[in-house]
Amino acid sequence: MGPPRIDRVQFEHHRNAIGIGESTPRLSWRFAGENVVDWTQESYEIEVVHAGASSPELYSVQSNDSVLVPWPSRPLSSGQSASVRVRATGRSPHHNEPTQWSDAAAVETGILDRNRWTCSLASSPQEIDISLPRQPVLFRKLFELRKSTIRKARLYVTAQGVYEASINGQRVGDHVLAPGWTSYKHHITYQTFNVTDFLRSGKNVISAQVAEGWFCGRLGFLGGSRNIWGNQMGLVAMLVVEAMDGTRTVINTDQGWKCSTGSIITSEIYDGEVCDLSKEPVGWHGIDFDDASWDLVKVAGLPMASLRAPDGPPVRVTETIGAKSAITTPKGKIVVDFGQNIVGWVRIRIPGGEKGQQVTLQFAEELDDGEVATRPLRICKARDTIILSGKEIDYVWEPKFTFHGFRYVQVDGLYSRVEDLELGSLTGVIAHTDMEQTGWFECSNPLLNQLHKNIRWGMRGNFFSIPMDCPQRDERLGWTGDIHVFSPTANYLYDTSGMLRGWLRDLAAEQIKDHGSAPPFFCPDVPVDDVRYPTAIWGDVLVGLPWSLFTSFSDKDILSQQLESMQKWLGEGIPRDRTTGLWDEDSYQFGDWLDPLAPSDDPGNSVTDTQLVANAYLVHITLLMHKICLVLGLEERATYYEKSWAQVRASFQRRYISTEGRVVGDSQTGLALCIHFQLFETPEQEKVAASRLKHLILRSSRFKIATGFAGTPIMGHALSRVGESQLFYRMLYHRKAPSWLYQVTMGATTVWERWDSKLPDGSINPGEMTSFNHYALGSVADWMHRNIAGLAPVEPGWKTFVVAPAPGGDLTSASGKFLSPYGLISVEWTLEAEGTRFSMTVKVPPNSKAEIKLPGQSEEDDNPHLVTSGTHHFVVDYRAPKWPPLPIYPQFYPHDDDEP
Repeated sequence: MGPPRIDRVQFEHHRNAIGIGESTPRLSWRFAGENVVDWTQESYEIEVVHAGASSPELYSVQSNDSVLVPWPSRPLSSGQSASVRVRATGRSPHHNEPTQWSDAAAVETGILDRNRWTCSLASSPQEIDISLPRQPVLFRKLFELRKSTIRKARLYVTAQGVYEASINGQRVGDHVLAPGWTSYKHHITYQTFNVTDFLRSGKNVISAQVAEGWFCGRLGFLGGSRNIWGNQMGLVAMLVVEAMDGTRTVINTDQGWKCSTGSIITSEIYDGEVCDLSKEPVGWHGIDFDDASWDLVKVAGLPMASLRAPDGPPVRVTETIGAKSAITTPKGKIVVDFGQNIVGWVRIRIPGGEKGQQVTLQFAEELDDGEVATRPLRICKARDTIILSGKEIDYVWEPKFTFHGFRYVQVDGLYSRVEDLELGSLTGVIAHTDMEQTGWFECSNPLLNQLHKNIRWGMRGNFFSIPMDCPQRDERLGWTGDIHVFSPTANYLYDTSGMLRGWLRDLAAEQIKDHGSAPPFFCPDVPVDDVRYPTAIWGDVLVGLPWSLFTSFSDKDILSQQLESMQKWLGEGIPRDRTTGLWDEDSYQFGDWLDPLAPSDDPGNSVTDTQLVANAYLVHITLLMHKICLVLGLEERATYYEKSWAQVRASFQRRYISTEGRVVGDSQTGLALCIHFQLFETPEQEKVAASRLKHLILRSSRFKIATGFAGTPIMGHALSRVGESQLFYRMLYHRKAPSWLYQVTMGATTVWERWDSKLPDGSINPGEMTSFNHYALGSVADWMHRNIAGLAPVEPGWKTFVVAPAPGGDLTSASGKFLSPYGLISVEWTLEAEGTRFSMTVKVPPNSKAEIKLPGQSEEDDNPHLVTSGTHHFVVDYRAPKWPPLPIYPQFYPHDDDEP
């Protein structure tokens, strides 16, 4: 039994460390080895080989740290690369020898100094009507390389708009809608590609196509706006080629480039793509193409915004799925069903047709009265149109610069009968930010498994360059409240660290530089015909999300990066009552948004007092600021926020909590917030509130959920805190609206925006907001991970984690896996012997440890069983709990026919 194996060395949060923006990137490494028992790292060695160096540098450090350790060598300059290996030595009862050296990991910086950009912004000289959609522009440049042997070539590229680049007819990279969506006023990301193998001695050509994308396309609801960050699409590119003899050739976007237009007539985020195949300049990517009729580009200085290397991964195509069935609708339309609500587009094989023949793909998430439901899209067309060229050949087509949220596609203009359509001619192409999957969950109940799948699918579809609120209609914005409440779930399912760090960077810039102290409702900030207010939960993302990321990934730099933003929000951004320190009573609040009892046309008109919601979160984030300052070693500020927390907590108690423990408003959300955020002065008050919450769930809602954005993420945690996890199981299992499994039993494959986006009769909710892919209510997965699988971090970054399953419902087994920064954690449990014996296997990765809390363990036992690396088995006598009973006097309550 030897030491563990280092199976991955990572730089910062990058999975691919070419073109990174850090000159001294921190290092992390994971361990593998299921049979490595009681192994803890005591020291490590790092070998660094700088490019061109004759010998490696070796650094030895006495430390058990293996996550985000400091870069040991000299800083890397722009475009400089290095190779790194790691070896660790640990302590174990069985061995003390070091691990094998890890495989070499390569790192290379991008352009770290703006002065090193030698290119210009190239754009079309053609005059256009900027009030209309833009036609994508084609760019190309012929150049010659005289050196026969190319040692290294890098393409640094970005755009005002979205782009796809090629060299000698070969597409560069696999990014989708690059450079992605950022707050273009402040940051534009650029990409770095290794194109060494794309080039040849002699003539070469570099080409690119640029579309409007988010930069100048229509964005926002209520009609939207164009040209938010500028009215000129353009390309910024710098191809740097180094020969073996050390000479350097740079091909810049400059006056020597040419431009024209092609077959794509328009390509819009909301409205889709229109493509006329007859207008394609065949071979325009190639060296021999005649571009004499093309225009010379117009050049301008680089964008004023900072050009930054990306913090997170790009959007990529991650999966394709086949069509499942096709039908003829009552109106005679041909509709294809992919069986899953996805985000991306359709790749379609079109047989040759007449010139000018139009084939239209209309995308929709649902059917309504048997037809594709376009009403929920509002004024978003969500439609692709292909105009055929008349060539008698099959043509495989897919859009380049748009995406859709859909399950169903209506195909017009191609087939007159559904029998003529081949399902294999249509492929669903799935795209999203290419985050590493880190979390898995499964249990013995198939409905709960489907719910968890729906939550994952919803996250995949909405994490599209930014954390969006919906991927299908005329919105698709980075709403702050959604990601705030969902982040603990997101951070378990995927490695969100780089993506969300970049998004927070933009949010802070828009908050501080554009708004002063309060953030916009969504980031990037899109203007809408609406007044912006500081609001709780949505604004509180400035504190809550950095803390969630730190808890999950143990990165103090995220807290340091956002510290000014957090302090401005708590210090100046929140309008307060001077006497109490609470929110000003006249402040606007979203409150418990989309409470199921709120009218369909007034989603903010919730049962729970919006000020109570706001102030409960204010107490919570003030305590988080105290903890954040302690982590950062800011003792004086930590003391300040601790005193501020005590003040607002006492003010909250005076205003909202009676001496006995009753909560003003008396709602599920109000009680759950007070319990979860520990807002009561005494344990006796909390017991009264817990009893009242149980009463409301049993009597008033009969196990149905009665919460919106504020209460839903914390309801299960609040009930578990007061020993009522079985009551929450009963709520989780409910199959009538409003409930999670109602959506599942109605055929949902993602999480809906409303609890009843589809009504029991199959019709669509009449409200304007009826997205069928909205991730916020999927925040219940955090409770599932922590209580069914039983997994949660104790120390930031999962250095120490807890395994504490709480079996319930009809569950006889469950499992969870989490790919932590230290390695793969897994837990599997079963109920055996007719539910009287609990058996569990836990696998702990090297250099971490787990606190084991077995079901049935005494409440007074505050000393969990602590285990280190290895595989551990536990068996205890345990009788599965029963469901909470139905309310007394059932004759007063119509039976809901929803007993499990």
